[in-house]
Amino acid sequence: MSKQMALQMLARRGVTLHQVAEIVYKLQLPYNDRLTVEECEDSVLAVLGKREVQFTLYTGIALDELAERKLLPQPLQSIMESDESLYGVDETLALGIVHVYGMIGLTSFGYLDKEKTGIIRDLNNNASQIHVFLDDLVAGLAAAASARIAHKNKNAKEYDSEEGDDIKNTDASS
Repeated sequence: MSKQMALQMLARRGVTLHQVAEIVYKLQLPYNDRLTVEECEDSVLAVLGKREVQFTLYTGIALDELAERKLLPQPLQSIMESDESLYGVDETLALGIVHVYGMIGLTSFGYLDKEKTGIIRDLNNNASQIHVFLDDLVAGLAAAASARIAHKNKNAKEYDSEEGDDIKNTDASS
């Protein structure tokens, strides 16, 4: 699996890189007034470059698609069709993405899971498709990309020289 395949899978389910980046932008803009949506897209792409993120997306999207085709065993099929509120496995899977960039991602994920911002809301409210996993996976992806930017921004400020032109990036995970 590759970053390109992950983007194609998301697109097949109605999610674009730009839509995820817009969520990241809204999360990080209060802390970085020079942030651009393009930087947010780059951060989402960096997160998508991680194999464990790709595997997580593949698993969740496959389960949503199998549920749409009514190919899951009972009671899982009924749970997915009703998006049972106590299921929780969808959030648990998404946390695998969130934890790639630490605790700040966890708080952002909790916020996004509650507020259902942007494409997350659209996925959650789409009655014609099952997105039990995808809405949470997109929230996890946006939260991780946001946390990645927060870490980079903090590192840049901490290591900025007095002249302001010698920024050392210590984010080895990008």
